[in-house]
Amino acid sequence: MPKPTNPEFDIRGVNHLALVCKDMARTVEFYRGVLGMPLIKTLDLPNGMGQHFFFDIGNGDSLAFFWFPGAPQAQPGISSPQGLPGLGSLMTAHGSMNHIAFNVPVEKFDDYVDRLNHDNSPTQVSPMQTDGVFVRSVYFFDPDGVCLEFACWTTEFDDSDVAHDPMTADGTKAVGMVTGRGKQAIPA
Repeated sequence: MPKPTNPEFDIRGVNHLALVCKDMARTVEFYRGVLGMPLIKTLDLPNGMGQHFFFDIGNGDSLAFFWFPGAPQAQPGISSPQGLPGLGSLMTAHGSMNHIAFNVPVEKFDDYVDRLNHDNSPTQVSPMQTDGVFVRSVYFFDPDGVCLEFACWTTEFDDSDVAHDPMTADGTKAVGMVTGRGKQAIPA
């Protein structure tokens, strides 16, 4: 399958994804110290509004964190998963950020899982690779309960991998919207 292209916008990746942390020092310790992500920019926001720090996650992309004094507490099960896959509910609210999957080399995956376990991060490893498994992954939480994943593709995608029509807000399928099979749902 030829590499898909975006005919509308020249999007070159994720510039940065911004999250909110409770303790910036603990966040720096985890992302720089445990995960090894270089800290590339730090800001003290004006008027005591807080801080904004950026970590390099590769390919010119960044993961950023805000720290706001007096920010509301985390709400697992609403803004983030309550548990790791297989250990609790992965469901989150509409518009929430469920998890971040970092792309890692397949040949280093097992070593990375061992290192996460050594660092006492709670982890849940995906099942052993079998036919039909397209990604190997391990999930873990950061100190603020952000669900993270190390993932590596195990197969090349082709046209057969786009085979499911999307669900609408009322739980019905928008038949034919993606697959081109059947009648397409008309928005209300």
